[in-house]
Amino acid sequence: MPGIVSRAIVGLTLALSSTAAQPARYPVIPIEYTHLANGLKVVLAPDSTASLVMVGVYYAIGQRTEPVGREGFAHLFEHLMFEGSTHLPPGALIRLIATNGGTFNGNTRFDFTDYFEIIPPAALELMLWAEADRMRGLVVDDSALGRQKAIVKSEIRLSYINRPDGGFPWLDVPQVANRNWQNAHDFRGRPAEIDSATLADARRFHAAYYVPNNAVLVVSGAFRVAETRRWISEYFDGIPRGGVVHRPDVTEPPQTAERRGVRIDSLATSPVLAVAFHMPPRHTRAFFAMALIDQLVLQGDDSWLADTLVRRGHLADAVFGGANLQGNLFNYEGPMLWTIAAQYRSADQADAIAGAIQNVVARLRRRPLDATTLRVARHKAHSAYYDMLDNLGGFGRLDLLASFALFDDDPVEINRVEASLDAVTPADIQSAARDYLSPAQQTVYIRRPS
Repeated sequence: MPGIVSRAIVGLTLALSSTAAQPARYPVIPIEYTHLANGLKVVLAPDSTASLVMVGVYYAIGQRTEPVGREGFAHLFEHLMFEGSTHLPPGALIRLIATNGGTFNGNTRFDFTDYFEIIPPAALELMLWAEADRMRGLVVDDSALGRQKAIVKSEIRLSYINRPDGGFPWLDVPQVANRNWQNAHDFRGRPAEIDSATLADARRFHAAYYVPNNAVLVVSGAFRVAETRRWISEYFDGIPRGGVVHRPDVTEPPQTAERRGVRIDSLATSPVLAVAFHMPPRHTRAFFAMALIDQLVLQGDDSWLADTLVRRGHLADAVFGGANLQGNLFNYEGPMLWTIAAQYRSADQADAIAGAIQNVVARLRRRPLDATTLRVARHKAHSAYYDMLDNLGGFGRLDLLASFALFDDDPVEINRVEASLDAVTPADIQSAARDYLSPAQQTVYIRRPS
């Protein structure tokens, strides 16, 4: 493949050998991983059982990493990427996808913005050409910018400002739990700040972040590898490499005392509460221990908190949450919160709920899990991982491949996750609970009616 600096698939062999004692139950995903000379990462994951093909382009710019003073700009720019490019005027891309029997979307997340299409295999070359066209040459004028500003401001009003519990807890809680502006600002943006964006700002943003050396292209599903390599070379090789991409410091200082926040919600009819803890760094033993803790303590009707708060304690009507409430356990890069949220009726129950949550996690700190409980947690964690991979008919597989390539330069990690889950010991879980789930490390946030 001309212009490609090949990066082998040796990681796949390593993944298989490292899991020999406990073979992964999910079929190993075949992966071909390469870098174009312009820095674009390319992941090809053919699936002989699929009838459709998925194309995803992920850019390493998200809500957390948008520039200071530009709250909401990453989301605004996601909209602008559908306005037009060199050979596709406004609306043409959407019509192109629809007339070829496909579906599409774009999303702005903590650490990336993604664009994807799910299409019949016959439309693959066309979609690769279209994605290359808008990477190479976004065309935006004042009219397009004004149109998308209005749409984004409307979304802010409908989804957050004028909606009961809007943005709870994914938007509210980080602003209380975090101290670094990158992790603690208003990710949705404010209407006045959205209005202040200029056409020059948009063009600078595209030139800074929407470049091949800040992106990954993933093709997953029903396609032929050799011809797909050829098309990628033809359409993406000639896109110029961008400059050095600025990476803001997203480090969070350690939390040493409980943090609290309260917000009056005039539209709410009942209170909601969240208790959040900072997650361990990704890919560490403590991180995978938290994956099992999440399943045991929070996820499902059989979880400890469902039993303590809902069934027996009658303190809450419902309990939900997890790590990375905008996505999943793996598709983020920077600091993250594990958040437990509860819906309840009486405002004076807030402290009792927060206390009950701390009592439940204290069980993990006091003594190691027995073998049966650990086995249940592992089974649930495996099942949750399969759900991630198969989400939207297999889009979850593309999403994780893109995330591991974009953040870790290692998409083959997707084949090693189950081995890492199986390696977690009772001591790892106890250690993670002691290091990350103490009362001094929690943030308690309440939204209640006026």
